[in-house]
Amino acid sequence: MTATINIGLVGYGFMGKAHSNAYRQAWPFFRPGVKPVMKAICGRDEAAVKEAAAIFGWQEYETSWEKLIARPDIEVVDISSPNDTHFDIAMAAAEAGKHILCEKPLANTLAEAKEMLAAVQKAGVKHLVNFSYRWVPAVRLAKTLIDQGALGQVRHWRATYLQDWLVDPGHPLEWRMRSERAGSGALGDIAAHIVDLARFLVGEIGQVVGMTETFVKERPLPDAREERGPVTVDDAVAFLARFKNGILGTFEATRLAAGRRNYQRFEVNGSRGSLAFNFERMNELQFFSLDDPDDAQGFRTILVTDEAHDYVSAWWPPGHGLGYEHTFVHAVVDLLNAIARDETPRPSFDDGVRCQAVLEAVSASVEAGHWVVV
Repeated sequence: MTATINIGLVGYGFMGKAHSNAYRQAWPFFRPGVKPVMKAICGRDEAAVKEAAAIFGWQEYETSWEKLIARPDIEVVDISSPNDTHFDIAMAAAEAGKHILCEKPLANTLAEAKEMLAAVQKAGVKHLVNFSYRWVPAVRLAKTLIDQGALGQVRHWRATYLQDWLVDPGHPLEWRMRSERAGSGALGDIAAHIVDLARFLVGEIGQVVGMTETFVKERPLPDAREERGPVTVDDAVAFLARFKNGILGTFEATRLAAGRRNYQRFEVNGSRGSLAFNFERMNELQFFSLDDPDDAQGFRTILVTDEAHDYVSAWWPPGHGLGYEHTFVHAVVDLLNAIARDETPRPSFDDGVRCQAVLEAVSASVEAGHWVVV
């Protein structure tokens, strides 16, 4: 008989949709060690969350996350709500003995993130942070090549994450532009992803020096468009990094790069080769090797869609490609398998804390105007 586990999801917006789809697809395609049951979804607006439950396939709904966590039939709490809610929900879920999947960033402050890590460790529950780009097969191949020494000694990391959804100054003042809700702007929203990828692929960051800017200082209020409110987070961030292993790194993130919808790119250079990845071409990895013959050297494009590549064998025939939504499925599958095998999934809350430490060091550097040790 198939073992099952009941899921409770907090949030039904953009991330709630992606997570709901992941639970729907995980079992039919991957057959993880336990089968997820979409037991209940939670949101404050009863009409909206009731509709979301019906559309996405959740059996029930709640309008209070406290009630959701208190339910004895909920075994996994998935936190897909705004950043400022992560701490309270995760702490309560850990105390109730629930496994936790939390969206990034783990928290709005390093102190909160450390408390959350201590709480899940004390409770002995499984915990995972959804740094979703770790689950792109091409990123996994990049990790394999680096770990195998295909690049030789790694010397350079450079990453950019560019979006343009805030270019229009008339875009309303959403929660992501309020420091009390989001913690930070482009830094925590999207730079967190490339910080995590840097840690995952090439190593821990030792010190940083950065700068931020808020180009649009005020925006229309969502419910009163004739009134405007202050933007209290950064629009853009750029920083330099020295890794603990000697690698030099550069990072840039902005939500005001016109024409860049979701342009996340990184490049790694080593003594024997290089690789480059661009999420807008997420099924491809660029690879250069000095071990190739002199007359045949050049960046080659590897189409990362074969059964030999991580996660791909559960999906489509070679060349048919995966999309953004598949990364969430892979995250859910890894969490479910970790629960079944009594293993710690990665990236864990520990990874969330380490990423938050880098983000906080960047903020401290911006304020102080000099290098800061992570």
